[in-house]
This record gives sequence, C-alpha cells and structure tokens, in this order.
Amino acid sequence: MWVQVPPRAPNKNMPLKKFSDFLESIDLKFYRDKYRLIKIVEMDLPKEIQAIDLLYKIYWNQKEFLSFEKFYKEYLKEYNRNVKNFQEKTGMCEKCFYKGLPARIYRTWASIITQIHAGYVAESVFGKNTVTMSCELDHKGADFQVRYKNKILNYQVKKKSLGREVRQEKPKSKNQLPGEFIDIRYEVPSSDYFENPKRKDGKYKLPYERFQNNKELKRLLNGFVVFTPYAFEEKKRELDKTSK
Repeated sequence: MWVQVPPRAPNKNMPLKKFSDFLESIDLKFYRDKYRLIKIVEMDLPKEIQAIDLLYKIYWNQKEFLSFEKFYKEYLKEYNRNVKNFQEKTGMCEKCFYKGLPARIYRTWASIITQIHAGYVAESVFGKNTVTMSCELDHKGADFQVRYKNKILNYQVKKKSLGREVRQEKPKSKNQLPGEFIDIRYEVPSSDYFENPKRKDGKYKLPYERFQNNKELKRLLNGFVVFTPYAFEEKKRELDKTSK
C-alpha cells in the first residue's frame, strides 16, 4: 500500500547549520601557520579597499560561504584598481605589498566570519529576518542589530584574548544608533590551553576552566570559538515576558 509521506518542515536554523559546517571545514591551523608572521601591510587601509563591506555582502546577504582563497579572488576583482593605487601611493614594492595583503585580509576575514556566525545564531533565536548586519552599522558601532518585539538591540562583540591578532573594539560613533546596546563577551584562550589544559598538580588551568564553564561560547574542533544560542536566549525571554 502506497502511503504519501508529508514533506519535512523547513529547518528554521538551516543557514546557521550551513554556516557552522562551513566554519568547521576551515583548516584554521594551516592559515595561522601561513600568515601569522607576515605583517607587511599593517597600515590603516582606506575605506575603498577595506574588505568588510564585501564580507557582509557575500557571507550574510548572498549566503555564499566561500573559502578564503575564493573570497580573496573576489576581493581583488572588486577592488583591483583601488588596491593598485594604494600600493603605489604607499611606495611599497609590488612584490612585498601583494605578499602582505592576503595576510592582512585573512585576519579581517577570520574575525568577521565569526562575527557573522554570531548573527546567524542570534537569528536562530529571535527569528527569521530579525537580524541586520552591514558596513554602515559597523561604522556606527554595532556588529549586528536585532529588531524584535518593537525593540532594537545593537550587539557589540567585545573580544579579549590571551594571544594576539584580536580585532580592536569599534570606537563610539557620533551618529548614535537608536535602541539598546548590548555587549557580548568573546574570550579566545590560546590553543595551548586546549592542548595542555591541566597544570602539574592535575587541576585545570584557569583560562581553560573558565572557558569550559562559559555557556555562551563553544570551541569547534578546528579551533574557531563561536557563540551559542544561550548568549541571546536570556534577552529574548526578557522581551517575551515584558511584551505580554
């Protein structure tokens, strides 16, 4: 007897699942080893060659989860003339500049895609189309914005690390955004704490123990540290209660 099987309900967390799988597929150690010591292009980049706008466009708006190599090709295609003009303006030799540039763009890429992941996590908690992320918001001091129950929440990712290469906090903008500003803490212990978590006396090292007890963060197998839904659930419960 033939029985019709009802179609599966769409998974509201599908973008988050796909993006999480994408993050886990990245060979983070390979990139760190490749770019860690390359610090040639460390000056401030002019707005017209910054990668942030393109990152939001591809990974958030278009939901195309490109490898770093493919993203860098898109970056050069998009900003080729401006990048060349900047290289000539700095007086840096072309070979040195184009050796240092991918390392510089990689550090921005790795930082922003973890931030974008937080946006997908927030959307899985607050609901579809509740989260906005853009270069304009970034310049005004919000990593992403949530609109829920007629409330505006401006989330800022405050990063601290026992290592280096952590993106600095955004300066406060003169054009203050409407709504409430909420800081979410992003602690990135060195990989050494996960490879050797215990002290000589057998007790866990404090940074490792503190991270393990933090319900808002988790570490993927490849080393990426990401936010969990717990980071946003308490605020959602608060708004749900007050809106009744």
